[in-house]
Amino acid sequence: MTTYEPGPLAETNVEEAGGGRWTLIFLRDFPHPVAKVWQALTSPDELVEWAPYTADRDLGVTGAAVLTMIDGGNRVDIPIDVTAVDPPRILEYTWDSDLLRWELAPTASGTRLTLRHTMRDRSWLPKVTAGWHICLDVADLLLAGTPVGPIRGEAARAHGWEDLRDAYGAKLGIPPDDAA
Repeated sequence: MTTYEPGPLAETNVEEAGGGRWTLIFLRDFPHPVAKVWQALTSPDELVEWAPYTADRDLGVTGAAVLTMIDGGNRVDIPIDVTAVDPPRILEYTWDSDLLRWELAPTASGTRLTLRHTMRDRSWLPKVTAGWHICLDVADLLLAGTPVGPIRGEAARAHGWEDLRDAYGAKLGIPPDDAA
């Protein structure tokens, strides 16, 4: 079985989104075709293997859905609305008060994923960035055929989440007191 250690920090940036909201821009290159990455983002059977949640349906179609956040034995259902879908390039949905927009573009060696995650609380940006970092590392391993299983919630602490949170806080210019 493949073990997991976090890869290098991703290319990230933060933009003010207006109305007291902030958008994390997280870039990740995958050595996999766009269609394969799209499937990982939309298929409940694949999401359960890497994401912090499961989905009650395929996310590749607009409309209401439910994501179930998983942290050990705790499960919390969060209604979402898939607002934009342009397979296999654009997936956008609301998530509570957040907005997530996944953009896929082919590259010479695979796929460039751009995640734009808009949220209200700036202090959460390093935490969210660290979480997406681990999840997308796990997705990459899954797509490569060497799955490690999902690393979610408190379990992420044993896999470098706190170091990633601190490193992304420094990279994004969010002081540790704000990121704790």
